[in-house]
Amino acid sequence: MNAALNSILARLDTIGLTELNERASMLTRVDRKYALESDRASVILSHLPEATRVLQIGGRVSQGYASTYYDTPNMDSYLLTALKRRRRFKVRSRRYLSSGSSFLEVKTRGARGTTVKKRMTISPDEAGAPLAGERRRWVTDRVEPTGYAGLVPVLEPVLEGSYERNTLLLPNGEGRATVDTGLEWHSLRTDGTRVSGGDLVIIETKSGATPSVVDHLLWDKGVRPVKISKYGTAMAAMHDLPANKWHRTLERYFPEYVIDRAATRPSPLAAAA
Repeated sequence: MNAALNSILARLDTIGLTELNERASMLTRVDRKYALESDRASVILSHLPEATRVLQIGGRVSQGYASTYYDTPNMDSYLLTALKRRRRFKVRSRRYLSSGSSFLEVKTRGARGTTVKKRMTISPDEAGAPLAGERRRWVTDRVEPTGYAGLVPVLEPVLEGSYERNTLLLPNGEGRATVDTGLEWHSLRTDGTRVSGGDLVIIETKSGATPSVVDHLLWDKGVRPVKISKYGTAMAAMHDLPANKWHRTLERYFPEYVIDRAATRPSPLAAAA
């Protein structure tokens, strides 16, 4: 993480995980995502209200995350999001490296664009492993409302990602914000491509319908929400997949991975969609 950004976040008063979850679990929320360089993020976040608190676990305010994303051989979960289908889903396992906790998670879309996240505790050795037994049945039940439960039997691990995250509790019960840095991805498909986010910082606000103080700080500096998904953007950067939803983000932050798609043959996955 940029030293200035680290210093700003380390100066905030801290909060423990139990209290954070009691005050703002935010499993159903409106997400707004922003992509910017670390120097610019440092300037903006230096204006956080004094009452903002940062999550501390094991004496650290920056926690390491490791995620594994699951998709079908035809990349159906990816395509449902890339092609902006109203009903879609995302399945991942996540390891919280600071606390040692691991979860299996399913994200779907709720009413009025809200994100609904369901999760179950799993053992660390299950995180990233193929879905089986009770775990696959649990995912099937959560995906069922989208109409795509029939895809769950063929879900397989396709991408590993890691990053450092600072989690902020915003004043007056406004919700949370997260600050992600040090992003790295590794494709689990046949080519094993790796991608680094470099100086990229992803700030995500998680609140109700009303924009939070962090949203307003970003807007005041001309930073607007962007279409970015760690899973979607990384897969689009590494593979010849339809990426219209994330094309601007790819052009700006991953230009070395952007290919002239008009000069290439259409992806079989795009045709299948």
